[in-house]
Amino acid sequence: MRRKLIALATTACCMVAVFTVPVSAEQRPVVVELFTSQGCSSCPPADAMLAQLQERDDVICIALHVDYWDYIGWKDKFGDPAHAVRQRAYAHKAGRRSVYTPEMIVNGQTDIVGSKPMKLSKAIAEHKMQPVEVDLDITRTDRTLVIDAKNLTDGLGEMSVQMLRLIPEETTEITRGENTGKTIAYRNIAKDWTVLGTWDGTAPLRLETPISGSSPVVVLIQSGTAGRIVAAAQLD
Repeated sequence: MRRKLIALATTACCMVAVFTVPVSAEQRPVVVELFTSQGCSSCPPADAMLAQLQERDDVICIALHVDYWDYIGWKDKFGDPAHAVRQRAYAHKAGRRSVYTPEMIVNGQTDIVGSKPMKLSKAIAEHKMQPVEVDLDITRTDRTLVIDAKNLTDGLGEMSVQMLRLIPEETTEITRGENTGKTIAYRNIAKDWTVLGTWDGTAPLRLETPISGSSPVVVLIQSGTAGRIVAAAQLD
């Protein structure tokens, strides 16, 4: 179980070397969001990379399945229009005019084509070097999630407190579209993404929210809703 998690911060053999480095559970996590689709023929390698990342304790990886490729023949069962809205918000924030899959966003800031393991590894390492700005702790008791956060620096401005659940793994047999005939195991699939509120950091945060079910839960503290992620924690 990940309890105390502090804020943020080629070839197949190369990919294994990049994503299976042993790490301490106490290292602060970097958030990697993968925008993907079951209807995109370029996405399976990125989905496989996310599966590698799932093994690391210093990374919180999230697969956000979009729905804008559904029209080409296969409806993504995990696709959510809200995921595309989030992706477009990132693009707008960065001054980009379009979105694509597979796309990875690291800590809400760094945009990487989802099939570039070395660039992704470099981005994760760079974000891990950033100073700790928020101390975040999440705990669960019965049907309540308790979120505690403390600002460790000045000038962060208004931040959003977000919660989502994860489907750890689910396999889909795809019978139409660009990935016809493939059976793909997807990892850390996002669902039930919710903005719980805002926090200006001037006083310690204590927030309690109802929670049910056994799915892993992730909490993000983010500048606005599409800025840099200043803190993240996961409970499995």
